[in-house]
Amino acid sequence: MSKTVFLIVFLSFVISITNADRRIVCYYGSWAAYRHGLGEFVTADIDPTLCTHIIYTFVGISQDGSVTILDSWLDLPNGRDGFEKFTSLRELSPETKLMIAIGGWNEGSQTFSEVAADPYVRAQFVQNVITFLKEYNFDGFDVDWEYPNQRGGQPADKENFVILLKELREEFNKHGYVLSAAVGAAEMSASQSYLISEMSQYPHFINLMTYDFHGSWESSAEINAPLYASSGEFGAETELNVNSAVKYWLEQGAPANKLVVGVPAYGRSFTLANPSYNTVGSPTIGPGLPGPYTQASGMLGYNEICEYVKQGWTVRRDLEQGVPYAFKGNQWVGYDDTISVEEKTKYAMSMGLGGIMMWSIDTDDFRGTCGEKYPLLNTINRVLKGYIPSPTSTTTKEPNSGATTAESSTTTPSSTTTPSSLTPVCTHEGYVRDPNDCSIFYYCQETNGKYLANKFYCPYDLVFDPTIDNCNYKYDVPDC
Repeated sequence: MSKTVFLIVFLSFVISITNADRRIVCYYGSWAAYRHGLGEFVTADIDPTLCTHIIYTFVGISQDGSVTILDSWLDLPNGRDGFEKFTSLRELSPETKLMIAIGGWNEGSQTFSEVAADPYVRAQFVQNVITFLKEYNFDGFDVDWEYPNQRGGQPADKENFVILLKELREEFNKHGYVLSAAVGAAEMSASQSYLISEMSQYPHFINLMTYDFHGSWESSAEINAPLYASSGEFGAETELNVNSAVKYWLEQGAPANKLVVGVPAYGRSFTLANPSYNTVGSPTIGPGLPGPYTQASGMLGYNEICEYVKQGWTVRRDLEQGVPYAFKGNQWVGYDDTISVEEKTKYAMSMGLGGIMMWSIDTDDFRGTCGEKYPLLNTINRVLKGYIPSPTSTTTKEPNSGATTAESSTTTPSSTTTPSSLTPVCTHEGYVRDPNDCSIFYYCQETNGKYLANKFYCPYDLVFDPTIDNCNYKYDVPDC
């Protein structure tokens, strides 16, 4: 990003920092409870104060319009009682909306297509959703149909999806429920699936899945979720980035304040054909090796990546695309870190969008193994709200993946605000680095003729770079 564009984005951030309407939408993959070791993530690990909306995933859909529970042992009282533990989070953060999503990649498209095409079954589905939300005490419902008119769907899905959302919203209005939709973001997919100007009328907000633009299904090492296109890309390749997707949805009539930009708390990984060729675009021979927690080829959670970086993986940044990548030997991953998440959040604000969504919070560094707990989610909060919410602490006993009982606790650090008389480092509004410690910086805000300083810490081994008003790697900051 050029310094001029960055300045525009930064000024927009300063102007809009008190806007309380921005959403921070947090997807929670409930199956993370089955992960081992430090990767195991249970409901007690969620800090609800860091999200305006949290979406539990997933439930399924049946051909008769029923809402189906996919893992009764995980979700219901006869097992781990996940639904109840999840909705009980409102005791810690009453303002946070606790929702549930239907669908996802594994659900596919065919059953959605059949239900949406039949007016009677569709009406039954709407009523079944209402009954489900009441029974399990959720605040809202996220429709994650991947994707209309694709993967077993039919052309009429585009119109039927609009009707389905309309009928859901009309019924939701009677009960005060929140309706959202998760959608394919890139033009090449969205143009096949959505009548954007029509479908956008009905959800309260729309979660753009602005990730998985690239992955190990390709034969070269590419970035999972670039912010901008690379100068080396041509044709349809130039659509595979956040900026192009957002502009397409806006051009097609989506209201800006309904669009929520997705950021991934994971990367897409590759095995390099030759370890000596390790830049973006280098040849690959398949997916990267599974990480210790997610155990999936071709992807690594941010909590896995940050540990690899601490262990010596080399990190580089693609300045054109606004994102980092890391490599060691023949293993390579393109991902998002606190720097790129901050830039994407500022981008969303500069475009007047409705907020930021994360898929998914269970692969952020939620334990703080590499430094701060929830570094990616905290970055979003700091940019959108101007602060990190006050800590919450929950200690609950919940069965782990074995037969014993484990105690889990969650705490979240907050920023420190002190008057300017105690922080003479503030001489103007904006960011400033601590003169004695490059890893500490402040956001100085003038109030009644005095400066208030919000104190922040760069995550593991990063230092504050005043040339970009952001944390950066030490080798890129000569005076540190």
